[in-house]
Amino acid sequence: MDLQLKGKRVLITGASKGIGRACAEALAAEGCSVMIAARDPERLNAACAEIAARTRAEVKARPTDLSQRGSAEALAAWAGELDILINNAGAIPGGDLLKVDEETWRRAWDLKVFGYINLCRAVYSDMKRRRLGVIVNILGNAGERLDASYIAGSTANAGLMAFTRALGGVSHVDGIRVVGVNPGPVATDRLVSLYKQRAEVKLGSAERYRELFEGMSFGRPATPEEIAASVAFLASQCSSYTTGCILSIDGGLAARSS
Repeated sequence: MDLQLKGKRVLITGASKGIGRACAEALAAEGCSVMIAARDPERLNAACAEIAARTRAEVKARPTDLSQRGSAEALAAWAGELDILINNAGAIPGGDLLKVDEETWRRAWDLKVFGYINLCRAVYSDMKRRRLGVIVNILGNAGERLDASYIAGSTANAGLMAFTRALGGVSHVDGIRVVGVNPGPVATDRLVSLYKQRAEVKLGSAERYRELFEGMSFGRPATPEEIAASVAFLASQCSSYTTGCILSIDGGLAARSS
């Protein structure tokens, strides 16, 4: 299938690893001109070089901490005219109401919640002027499958789901589509590290961590590439009538909790 993405200008945040990097590689492989941002300059520049070498696409990188005031606007100005924005930056720590203090809550939300909102605002005017553009917000299924032990993350994702639906419900008037993706468990470095710790405690060996995947749908987590493939489709003209909705890619977790 031709996704008709060749030549599109794309900005992806949180793109030095995991889902963000997989999205960058998928879109670069489709012929997009890709710009990536993340907080760690060394890891980001390495990802940029590797993606460019693998796909032979134009890939540029800008180290950015979207939790800082003015950073979203500066990143948008550096990126210039965009056809596609993929918001992915942010990792919110676990913990219940009594464990997560105000400083931790605010620091995490400054990056993910306000980072997404501010970058959407920063690129929206230009997309509106040109009457074209797609914004994909990568959220997380904790916004649907609410978890009191991950209260800051569940509340953030639920809020960003509402933001995505609210904006995407009217953005068609401006020629823009806004959609969200809710991944469930994904085999990122972070998840593998967590399961290795659990395997060490429960099974006596970190290398047995895959045994703990057996209770997941299909006996495994999703791969970053599976999420990226769906993001590429949603961002493409093949999905040109899709806006104001959230795609859950969680092996049916949200459906089972309803």
